[in-house]
Amino acid sequence: MTAQMRIETLAAVRSRLVDFDWEFSRDQAGAVSAHWRRRRAANPLLYDGDVLLASRIERAGDELRVDWFKTTFSRFLAWREFGFPDLAVRNVFAMPALRSADGAFLLGEMGPGHSQVGELYFPGGTPDLEDLRDGEVDLGGSLLRELLEETGIAVAPDALEPQWRVVFDRAFVACMKIIDWPLKASEIVDAVERHIDGEERPELSRAIMVRTPDELADPRIPGFVRAFLAHALAS
Repeated sequence: MTAQMRIETLAAVRSRLVDFDWEFSRDQAGAVSAHWRRRRAANPLLYDGDVLLASRIERAGDELRVDWFKTTFSRFLAWREFGFPDLAVRNVFAMPALRSADGAFLLGEMGPGHSQVGELYFPGGTPDLEDLRDGEVDLGGSLLRELLEETGIAVAPDALEPQWRVVFDRAFVACMKIIDWPLKASEIVDAVERHIDGEERPELSRAIMVRTPDELADPRIPGFVRAFLAHALAS
């Protein structure tokens, strides 16, 4: 774990949707458009939908409070790939850490329609308008929705651990919950890959189970995922 990265256990993530004038988006509009044209030329499957980013995060006791604003995926992608020129804005998102009965965690290899093709992540993604509930962003619902869409695994809300395990990694704020699943690792892989095979445009290429710290050396695993898994496997 780098000096810029930390993991905290929090009781809740509270959120609201706000209006926000994103200076980067306004001032770099031409560069953002040119970047999107290049990325689409390289990968025509990319889609410029609405996403939600955080204009403010604040720790209040054992809660994280987040203000969200609506932007487009092309702006988010440029901000990320330009090296996060505006660190007042954060990418806050939820991911399920699904753990098998024999102690392995589920990762997915990102498919050809993803901006991070080939990398290994927990199922999940940047929240969007589907995750709004009465003006608030439902991160728990986002986590369960993404898990179902990407893997076909349907989980009831009460199967989630009560606390959030939050990885702060520069502009990324990854909000995780562990799900202890009754199937063995091989059974989970079989189920997820059946789901992938049945999808016209699956988000994942394949399922991978990680059970030992040695496997975290894979360079396709992003830093915040590696940090979370190192912490979870050690404990």
